Amino acid sequence: MENKKKSTIKDIAAALGLTPSAVSKALNNHPRISEKTKLAVKEMAVELDYQPNFLSSALRKGKSNLVGVIIPRVNSHFFSSVVENIEKMLNLNGYNIIMTQSNELYAKECQEIDTLLKIQVDGIIASMANETTNLEFYEKIKSRGTELVLFDRGEEELNVDYVGIDDYKSSHLVVDHLVSQNCKRIAHIAGFHHIRIYKERIHGYKDALEKWNLDIQDNWIIESNLRIEDGRQIMQQLLDAPERPDAVYVAGDIAALGALQVLLENNIKVPEEIALVGFSDEPFTSLTQPSISTINQHSDQIGKLAAEAFLNRMSHPKKKTVNRIILEPELIVRQSSKRI
Repeated sequence: MENKKKSTIKDIAAALGLTPSAVSKALNNHPRISEKTKLAVKEMAVELDYQPNFLSSALRKGKSNLVGVIIPRVNSHFFSSVVENIEKMLNLNGYNIIMTQSNELYAKECQEIDTLLKIQVDGIIASMANETTNLEFYEKIKSRGTELVLFDRGEEELNVDYVGIDDYKSSHLVVDHLVSQNCKRIAHIAGFHHIRIYKERIHGYKDALEKWNLDIQDNWIIESNLRIEDGRQIMQQLLDAPERPDAVYVAGDIAALGALQVLLENNIKVPEEIALVGFSDEPFTSLTQPSISTINQHSDQIGKLAAEAFLNRMSHPKKKTVNRIILEPELIVRQSSKRI
């Protein structure tokens, strides 16, 4: 089938005997163009099925009104909720978003950054991939003069606006709760420590154990990608150890679900024999049996505040002060950790 040629402003101009400039002005509701001409141009545009190239027009004006949003994975309620709230706020202020996911891969993240810079987005709001240790491509965003805001996973040395929760305090909330439930051997299925938020969670976990005079066993701190299969594999590893923990704190709900599956498959009573706490308040955590205790990361607020940080930068391009917005975490206690 032959592709239908796209109509252009020149086609409308030729059909009406006008100049392309006059047609462009009419389509943009220019005050010097008569209402009669505007109506004729709009009717012809419909007749010829003319589709304006808004991106080209925006780029000519030096502003695309597009914002790139990079997330590690789309199958997470936390990230999808953040994106939903970013988009809602930006749409209200005349911006559209282009969302991409890195799938936790550094190479894909770099590729996405390059693509977004090529189409000249006005800014990028991002949460880093698990694999990312080299910040060169994020420095590239800054060097191009493109606004950059980070949320959840972000490194302080980039010196850009950031929105997240207090990860260090989150671990204290979890350990304090588990101790209150008479847990004394608490293991931690962690994220990779090169990522600041997981490093903070590990740090908070260790300090909280010290506060309660509990042993810190290095073989009970196991780093992973926090996928469901990681939770399953590490939980089985902990069950096979000479000394089992009586509680497991998991740095992500998806891995916590995998851990719960293995506990139930091994007929371990949860929380009586082993208590379990996750992180992120994914919707399924309230639906499992037993339901999973978790940390609420306030995804709706993070999305709204990240969008506001970008809009503030666009309104004050010369502003040099960097804002780090740290929200208070909330522990949601459910059946998986409530012994008393």
